[in-house]
Amino acid sequence: MSDGFRIEEVDAVEAPPKARVVMETDSNAERKRDYLEGFLAQKPQADPAGEPGGVVYDAIIDALKDIYDPEIPVNIYDLGLIYGVEVTEDGHAVVTMTLTTPNCPVAESMPMEVEMRVGSVPGVGVAEVNLVWDPAWDPQKMSDDAKLELGML
Repeated sequence: MSDGFRIEEVDAVEAPPKARVVMETDSNAERKRDYLEGFLAQKPQADPAGEPGGVVYDAIIDALKDIYDPEIPVNIYDLGLIYGVEVTEDGHAVVTMTLTTPNCPVAESMPMEVEMRVGSVPGVGVAEVNLVWDPAWDPQKMSDDAKLELGML
C-alpha cells in the first residue's frame, strides 16, 4: 500500500478496565451536597427592564399589540411592522418600524400613535419612533397568529 495505512485483523479485544468508585473510609459518614450550596444560596436575578423578558420591554410590546392597522384586522406587532424595540436603563425607548407601503393612508398618524402609546408605558420616560423603509415590509414578516387570522395558513 502506498498511502501508509496498515490493516490488521484481530479476533478479540481486551475489555477496558471498569471505573472504580472509592468510598470514604468512614462508611457512616453522610455525603455532603456541597455542589448545591452555592446554587441554592443565589438569589433570583431580575430581568433587566429594557431587555426581552423585562417588565418595561414586555409592557411596550403589549402596548404595540393594542395598535391595529386600519386596513388589516391585525395588530402592528404581529403584522411584522415593528423591526426593533430598544429600552435604555434610564427609560428611553426607541421603536424601529415600517408600514406596509410608503403610500399607506396612516403614514403620518401611525408613527405618532406608536410614540404616544409607548410613551404612556410606565417606566418609559422618552419614546422615539424611527420609521424605515429598508428592508421593505412583506407578508412573510407576519407572525403565524396574524397569518392564521388572515387565512394565510
